[in-house]
Amino acid sequence: MNDNKEKLLACARKEFLEKGFEKASLRKICTEAGLTTGAVYFFFQDKNGLFGAVVEEPVRKIKEILLRHFESENQAEFAEYQHTDGDHDAFAEELIPVLYQHYEAVLILLTKAQGSEYENFIDSLIAVMEQQYQKIAEIYASLQPDKIVNEYMLHWFVHLHLNAFTHLITHEPDEQKALTLIKPILNYLIQGWLDLILTNRSEL
Repeated sequence: MNDNKEKLLACARKEFLEKGFEKASLRKICTEAGLTTGAVYFFFQDKNGLFGAVVEEPVRKIKEILLRHFESENQAEFAEYQHTDGDHDAFAEELIPVLYQHYEAVLILLTKAQGSEYENFIDSLIAVMEQQYQKIAEIYASLQPDKIVNEYMLHWFVHLHLNAFTHLITHEPDEQKALTLIKPILNYLIQGWLDLILTNRSEL
């Protein structure tokens, strides 16, 4: 990567983390990098482009991990599935290192993106997760004719699962401790999902 581009990204990461997208100053970023503001427009087109360059790698990797996880879930045999502790350890062991490898960029994405093209990133993840959870819940319900999907609980669990990771990344800076903490949380959430995602037809 071009040295000037790297300098801009490093200074932008610092500025976005401190002030957020809306209040971040392109002039200050460029001054810190020893460049003119023209460099931003040359390399990134505008402030949104610069912000996107700061967060694009973790965004891409997070989406890839989620899609791989969802594909594996689609292949699960729910008729024989019995949840046991540790079922989702591999998912945690793949996602947590990515979040912490890009710790500052992920913090920026989660807490400093207001006003940028990424301000709805969490909502976009919720939409993708809810669609996947719906598919799995419908398969699960089809195995139990007296049950139907509880739409409210499904939506609530999507937020709960995502919040588990966002709370972790914003409160625990140590990667190994975060991995230790998230595993029992996932066990609890998965079992709760299985217990509450369906409801009796007579109750709705």
